[in-house]
Amino acid sequence: MTRTTTKPDAVQREAETAVYLFDDWFDPIEAGLRDRVRDFIETMIRTDLAAALARPRYGRRPDLRDGGDVPAGVVGHRHGRRRRRLTGTFGKTDIAVPRARLRCDDGTTREWQSKSLRAYQRRTKAADALIASTDLAGANRRRVGRALAALFGGAVGKDTVSRVWRKVKTDWQAWNSRCLADEPIVRLILDGTVVRVRLDRKATSISRLVVIGVRADRQKVLLLVKHMGGETTEAWRAVIDHLIARGLRRPAFLITDRAPGLEQAIGAVWNGAPVQRCTVHKHRTLLGHAPERLHEQITADDTDMIYAATAEEIEDRRKAFLRKWRLRHRAVADSLEQAGDALFAFTRLPPSQWRSASTTNAIERRHEAFKRQIKTQTVLPSADPAAMLFWALLASGQINRRKGDGWQTLTTTIVDRAVDQAA
Repeated sequence: MTRTTTKPDAVQREAETAVYLFDDWFDPIEAGLRDRVRDFIETMIRTDLAAALARPRYGRRPDLRDGGDVPAGVVGHRHGRRRRRLTGTFGKTDIAVPRARLRCDDGTTREWQSKSLRAYQRRTKAADALIASTDLAGANRRRVGRALAALFGGAVGKDTVSRVWRKVKTDWQAWNSRCLADEPIVRLILDGTVVRVRLDRKATSISRLVVIGVRADRQKVLLLVKHMGGETTEAWRAVIDHLIARGLRRPAFLITDRAPGLEQAIGAVWNGAPVQRCTVHKHRTLLGHAPERLHEQITADDTDMIYAATAEEIEDRRKAFLRKWRLRHRAVADSLEQAGDALFAFTRLPPSQWRSASTTNAIERRHEAFKRQIKTQTVLPSADPAAMLFWALLASGQINRRKGDGWQTLTTTIVDRAVDQAA
């Protein structure tokens, strides 16, 4: 005995005709606007065709025998219309697109194509941007359609989101190969973070190497984001060589986390360039050398030293820090001495720049914002989409970029100043 599991027709019809929330929210402004959108789009396309043929619909070209001047149009003829459905921020609308055949110089004919409506276009660029922005905001791809259902009338599904994302990938590839020769970069911020991606069907931690440039007009520009197996000398050398191949000039100042691989790569390519070690990274290292009960005192002393008003005060407080912690916990003092001049390289710049030139927070903050955006995804699908997602979040404004402090003096010549290591 067979058992029928299909729903009765009456139940299916009831589900199809059910009224959901927001369905009865009628807005006369929206309704009136959408009714006029169709006429506006069709008028725009008909104007394109009239300009191409140099005559309106049902119009004739002037005859030379009548003494008229033939306008500079293309010889051709109209032949009907075709229906197209276009989805935009105004919703879905069906439009009638006129068709025409144009005569070429070699005697053949070709189909006319509107400049306003691309071939096979089903969505406007504004609609694609809205779909991509919703996806970048953290919505699941299957839920993007539900989130935008009231606007697009259910015309957006996960396949549509994937097609829009492929367009973003094209912009990503162009960004990765753009020339940097004309970029007025005066400072570089280099740092690496760790992300978890799926490689060979297993969750794996890989290093994301990020380079941010600071222009002379204080704007921070993301120059490169690349995933590598680790922060080795070879990995950082590949990143720097890639930037140089795209035209990046030698920077006047660099800010790093002082990773051994990065330090060696910079020394091999830009030997002698001023390098600032991130004071935040060093602060964490100092805390790692001491028990938790001393963390508050170390933090207070380190803050007083790094944020002193003048270079002379910084030097005096550094000496006091070393004298104090050699007695209380020598490992902390030895760690500060190991940092050397690189921890105080920012004092060679004008004081207005010290706050932004002493840390790699520009990258750290963006990485934290990136993790908040993808908190529902503990593991990203692969390395390449992870790098592209980080770039897309910055490029779309989902992650904000703050302008650097002291931008008025970014082009000031760096002063040669060595910190006295005697304490």
